[in-house]
Amino acid sequence: MTPLLELRGVSRRFGGLAAVSNVSLSVKAGEIIGLIGPNGAGKTTLVNVITGVHPATSGSVLFNGRDVTRYAPWQAARAGIGRTFQIVQPFPELTVVENVAAAALFAGGASSIRNARAQAQAHLEFVGLGDLAERSAAALTLAMRKRLELAKGLAMRPQLLLLDEVNAGLNSSEINQALELIQAIAARGITILIIEHLMKVVTSLCSRVVVLHHGELIAEGEPQSVMRDAKVIQAYLGKRYAAQTTGAPHG
Repeated sequence: MTPLLELRGVSRRFGGLAAVSNVSLSVKAGEIIGLIGPNGAGKTTLVNVITGVHPATSGSVLFNGRDVTRYAPWQAARAGIGRTFQIVQPFPELTVVENVAAAALFAGGASSIRNARAQAQAHLEFVGLGDLAERSAAALTLAMRKRLELAKGLAMRPQLLLLDEVNAGLNSSEINQALELIQAIAARGITILIIEHLMKVVTSLCSRVVVLHHGELIAEGEPQSVMRDAKVIQAYLGKRYAAQTTGAPHG
């Protein structure tokens, strides 16, 4: 079966800096994959390459078997690759429903503004913001803006949704609610690749984890297996965390 997403030797350089270096990865339809690693590991850059924000310097990106390496962001979005952003910035001058309707018009195939608003309202109901549709997006709390970001992503009708630290800045209760929402999105048949620092989220949500360090893929596999990997412990988790999760002494 053809992978939904396939990266073949993808690299991205900024001048002399190799932000992503020779990364190869396959993602099957229906998977939830965690993308982890230290700050500066190249995680967001890799997402930017997949979505056309920063085209690959070398290597190729395939989506549904089609070469999308040189797609602009709008082409990637319309091909079925949606994303959220680590820093959530809704259109502050628009209402909540108008923010989502804009995404439906841009890449979701909405046939008219009325149709886009109807789709937007349905997505807002799904993420729990239905009652706030006519509120100014600028008035939302951080947790609500994160939900709005998810609604905007869904409005683009993605096959693949890339989530960039969607839980950052949330409290424990909000994180649990976000987890339930992400699982509900996956239940709709949407494949998810999530950048995440909270290992609780990774272990409870993801069937597979990919680890980047200095732009290179250093480990890949089931969460528990990856967390026992010596390279991952040294580069990211630390011996104390590994000892807590595996029972090994941390010395």
